[in-house]
Amino acid sequence: MAHYVDVEEAIGMPGLRVVLTPGVPGPWSEAAKAILHVKRLAHVKVRQELLGANLPLIRWTAQATAPVAVWNEEPPRSTWIEQLHLFERLAPEPALIPRDVDERMLMFGLANEIFGENGFVWNRRHLMVRDFSGPDQPPEIRESFAFLGRKYGYSEAAAAAAPARCAEVLGLLAARLGAQRERGSRYCVGPSLTALDLYAACAYALVSPLPQDLCAMTPLFRAVYTTGDAVVRAAAVPLLGEHRDFIYRQHLELPVDL
Repeated sequence: MAHYVDVEEAIGMPGLRVVLTPGVPGPWSEAAKAILHVKRLAHVKVRQELLGANLPLIRWTAQATAPVAVWNEEPPRSTWIEQLHLFERLAPEPALIPRDVDERMLMFGLANEIFGENGFVWNRRHLMVRDFSGPDQPPEIRESFAFLGRKYGYSEAAAAAAPARCAEVLGLLAARLGAQRERGSRYCVGPSLTALDLYAACAYALVSPLPQDLCAMTPLFRAVYTTGDAVVRAAAVPLLGEHRDFIYRQHLELPVDL
């Protein structure tokens, strides 16, 4: 089991501290962990309270979510793109941002489709709220997901638009991976691993999580993460799952340590 420290303890520590949610394989957090693993960056894991008030975290980082990366006395970094640049600076090799400008623009563009506002993960979260905040759910589950909906701008219109947007992003990734296969590469951009591969692999958990023996999840979270939406499932072609499995086998830690 991963070792976590409380926020109050982490504040006084030097070096790299990364705020994560224990026990939950959230794609943004797992992607940060994946980059840290690939770069072998020493860091302290800091506990975020799932659905909690997180008042110490708010005082430290001006927000309540995970992941957040803090290096020494530098400002906290709470977005995926800030964290990637920080980790790349702290451990330049292996490089996860392409040096070629065209490949770099492609990588960041597709990464934003996955992790940016109104991207795949953003919209997949709308579907979670839709499916688990209804009257057929137990009151405690219904209220938890209603809370997430209020926090992240859920609406019926957003939920209605979400399947097509999720499918669009999955289609972009599948097309990219197919083109790369024709060039003889198993990676999203160029001939080697980039951050985009890690983002795509971690985000695929919101279609079909890794098996229980590789990523232990509670039955509730496994149900939440496994999409039942027909539009999203139709777009989740086998190539995407094959890519996820390849990236985890070749580059990441298994079983996943939450």
